[in-house]
Amino acid sequence: MTATTTTTGPEPSASPDLSKPVGDPPLLEVRNLTVTYGGTVPAVRGVDLRVEAGQKLGIAGESGCGKSTLALALLRLLPATAKLTGEILLDGEDVLTMKWGRLRAVRWAGASIVFQGAMHSLNAVHRVGDQIAEPILLHNAKATPAAARKRAGELLEQVGLPAARAQAYPHELSGGQRQRVMIAMALACDPRLIIADEPTTALDVMIQAQILRLIEQLVADQDVGLIMISHDLAVLADTCDRLSVMYAGRVVEEGPARQVYAEARHPYGRALSAAFPRIGDLASRRAPRGLPGDPPDPAALPGGCTFHPRCPVALDSCATEDQELREAGGERRAACVLVDAPAADDSRSTS
Repeated sequence: MTATTTTTGPEPSASPDLSKPVGDPPLLEVRNLTVTYGGTVPAVRGVDLRVEAGQKLGIAGESGCGKSTLALALLRLLPATAKLTGEILLDGEDVLTMKWGRLRAVRWAGASIVFQGAMHSLNAVHRVGDQIAEPILLHNAKATPAAARKRAGELLEQVGLPAARAQAYPHELSGGQRQRVMIAMALACDPRLIIADEPTTALDVMIQAQILRLIEQLVADQDVGLIMISHDLAVLADTCDRLSVMYAGRVVEEGPARQVYAEARHPYGRALSAAFPRIGDLASRRAPRGLPGDPPDPAALPGGCTFHPRCPVALDSCATEDQELREAGGERRAACVLVDAPAADDSRSTS
């Protein structure tokens, strides 16, 4: 892979964290990250992110917006055809310039990932306990196989499974149990950052709620940073502190998660929010509505604002003038020319 270096709890507390030295770098800082496939197809375009220890950042967007590519790029897990530029600073050290040995040491130990789709992410011919123990043995030269297996059982209990399930093969576990195994594996080497890519995909709502509460508890107990990726804005608003909304490879809105969900300033954010029902919303009792059209092909992006062909409030200038993130009140930013105007009614953004 070619790497070229070029040059965000609810709402954050007003009180500074006095436990950290002044000027301490964030746990993760992504600056102007671009991922291009085949030299011509931009999947991620100039993304900036920031995650502190103990903070939960949600990344939302439709399929094809670049969420999973971004997740894999953070640990350089993309195929060799992908070219990455920008900076990915993990504890102040740029992942894109790491030598292979250093990168191998950082994966799982410094930052780990819960891959999308637990149903097919585990090796079908190995017991789950052995799969959890493997990164422990790889990253701890002093660990013995017996100690690694014992630690695997402890991790399973930590995520709500009996230690005896370490002897099971993946096909003997339910989807929710496999997802718990994936989370246990991500915790195996005590990383400071966990990247969870669609961790509740294909799970029923009861298991989904259990997994989300589990992730929240683990983040709080171990003071790790979390990046949770999903198309479900409601889940992210309930789970994360801050939220970034992606469209066509770029972040088009960011801010405190509940604010972005309840009152998005970008038309795309409002459309995503309107696509999910609000339980107990007696004021409207409206059924959720989808957004017409499809996300653009990354190989043939429209000119100007890439959302303008689907935007119900687009101006003539939106077809020719691209929009950068700008201040949208409080600690929020949005990439829309109308960001200074009052937030449009949901009926305008989804009609």
